Amino acid sequence: MAKTTAAKKEGAYTPRLQTVYEKEVRAAMQKQFNYKNPMMVPKLDKIVINMGVGENVNDSKTIQAAASDLSLISGQKALVIRSKKAIAGFKLRENLPIGCKVTLRKQRMYEFLDRLINGALPRVRDFRGVSNKSFDGRGNYALGLKEQIVFPEINYDKIDQIRGMDIIIVTTAQTDAEAKALLTGFNMPFIK
Repeated sequence: MAKTTAAKKEGAYTPRLQTVYEKEVRAAMQKQFNYKNPMMVPKLDKIVINMGVGENVNDSKTIQAAASDLSLISGQKALVIRSKKAIAGFKLRENLPIGCKVTLRKQRMYEFLDRLINGALPRVRDFRGVSNKSFDGRGNYALGLKEQIVFPEINYDKIDQIRGMDIIIVTTAQTDAEAKALLTGFNMPFIK
C-alpha cells in the first residue's frame, strides 16, 4: 500500500499556479504581513462557479445546455440547482431547476484559476482589469462574466444562448488586503 501511494506522489501533476504559490507567493506574503509561521499565510480554499438560467426556467433543454457549458469550462460535472420555494411573481414553482453550479477544489481549482487569468479574462471585450471593490470583507472575491464564450473550451457555433456566470474565489484570508495580495501574487489583473 505504501509503495503505490509513494508512486502516485512522485508522478503526480502539480498545477502551475500551485507551484507559484508554494515557491513565490507564500514567501512574499509571509514577509509582507509578518507571519510567524508559513502555515498562517492565506491560501485558496475553493472556487465556486454559478450560472443562473433566468427566464427560461420552464425549458429543460436550457438547463441542460447551461450545465453542459459549465461542465466544459470547469472540467467537473455541474450540479443543477432547484428552487426552494414558489414565487408567483417570477412564475416560479417549488423544486424547479433554476441554475447550476460547480465547486472546484485542489488541483482543478488552480487549473481553472490559471485558465481564467491567462486565457479567459484577456478575451473579454473592452477588458481593462477586474474591480478592486469586489471583496466581501472576509477575504473572498466575487467576479461576474457576461458571456461564457470567453473560455476557449466553448465552441461558439454550438451554443444556443449567451449566458453569464458568477465566479467566487474563496480564500482563507481574514482581510481584503490579504486576499488582494494573494490574488495579485497569481497575477490577477486588478484595475490600477
